[in-house]
Amino acid sequence: MDNDVSAGSGITSVAGRLALGITLLAFGLGATEVIDGVTAADAGSIAQYVGGVALFVVGLFALREGDMTSGTAYSVLGALWFTWAVAEPGSANASGMFLLLFALVALTLAAAPGDQLAKGTYGLFLVALVLMAVAAFAENGSLAKVGGWFAVAAGVVAWYAATAAVANWPTVVPRRAGRGVTATG
Repeated sequence: MDNDVSAGSGITSVAGRLALGITLLAFGLGATEVIDGVTAADAGSIAQYVGGVALFVVGLFALREGDMTSGTAYSVLGALWFTWAVAEPGSANASGMFLLLFALVALTLAAAPGDQLAKGTYGLFLVALVLMAVAAFAENGSLAKVGGWFAVAAGVVAWYAATAAVANWPTVVPRRAGRGVTATG
């Protein structure tokens, strides 16, 4: 089995993925309202300190180490999460606009060079943000919950990527040597 843990296995990458994963899980679970009495707004403290401050600091360390992709991703996401956490709630349209701008960042990160787990995290996060932006514009709570589940999925992928790097778990799907199915006998 191919473990391919060399990409993104540094301590800053692991810390960044853990911080992003925890933040996405809290934000997504809050948006789904699957836990009684917990909403996306309740994820504010996690978004402010783990998603905001911790990610931003990890991004600065990654930039210092010369990792431009992770450094850019974590510092920009840290700034955005911090802004989301401390911003005064505005109109539905203002929230939708912020989510769309946040989605543009996720699109850029999904297109950046990196491993498949990072691309998967940012791709799922992009879908979550677009769904939640449309839900904000339309004031549609059901669509926001669907977006929340995409955020949960993105958080799980980010958490898995961090844990895989630490535990030496597989990060790629092994490919078969040949094509097609052969039968013997």
